[in-house]
Amino acid sequence: MRQRIFRGGFVWRAHSSWLIATASILGGLIVATVHFAQPPGPPGGPRRPGAGGPPASQVQGYYDNPVLAKDEEEKRILNVLEELGGLRRYQIVSPADGRLLRLLTEAIGAKRVVEIGTSIGYSGIWFCLALRKTGGHLYTHEINPERIQLAKANFEKAGVSHLVTIIEGDAHETVLQHKEPIDILFLDADKEGYIDYLQKLLPLVRPGGLIIAHNMRPSMADPRYVEAITKNPELETVFVLMEGAGIGVTLKKR
Repeated sequence: MRQRIFRGGFVWRAHSSWLIATASILGGLIVATVHFAQPPGPPGGPRRPGAGGPPASQVQGYYDNPVLAKDEEEKRILNVLEELGGLRRYQIVSPADGRLLRLLTEAIGAKRVVEIGTSIGYSGIWFCLALRKTGGHLYTHEINPERIQLAKANFEKAGVSHLVTIIEGDAHETVLQHKEPIDILFLDADKEGYIDYLQKLLPLVRPGGLIIAHNMRPSMADPRYVEAITKNPELETVFVLMEGAGIGVTLKKR
């Protein structure tokens, strides 16, 4: 096992060879979310805080960058995400995790995203930021009726409800209705169920597609799932441990 540690608290563990072309793009996007300790060097050579460069506090501000809305539609969606971001009691992903989901989805041009665990729709709205540009659609599974109603209201408020189909019921059963190729499978439900979701839906994930799993810090992840995504030569996995619960990004090789 190789381990690469980046300053700022990120750890990647890569199994087997480095990612092929698609994964190289993903790696670049993931690195773009990292809070590096050093600033980019100015023309004429590198400069560091304390060595003629800007103060460290200013440098940190370069990387604590907010999402900038490109148009009014994106601004509306981001406003809703900002409102929802503080509702941590619903165990939603962190804003940094959400931004990563959006980046990966748009980068691979995903058309069909399947999410296990809708909650109040927070991660789904991040997906929709990308899907509105890729022409894709989100199919999201949720068992809790109260959360389904909250998610519907939030999707409507963000103006993305036309991009989302909510599938109600036990996802261990309802995922069997999927028959079309999946570009991205996102797992964010019962952790002990990840292995079952993977076994049932991996055949549908297209070559070059992604399986993204939330809550993948060692203290939270199901060892069976970790083994399944790291010991299969058909897959390539990196773990991105940000300030949140951590994400596992798995490529289904071409």
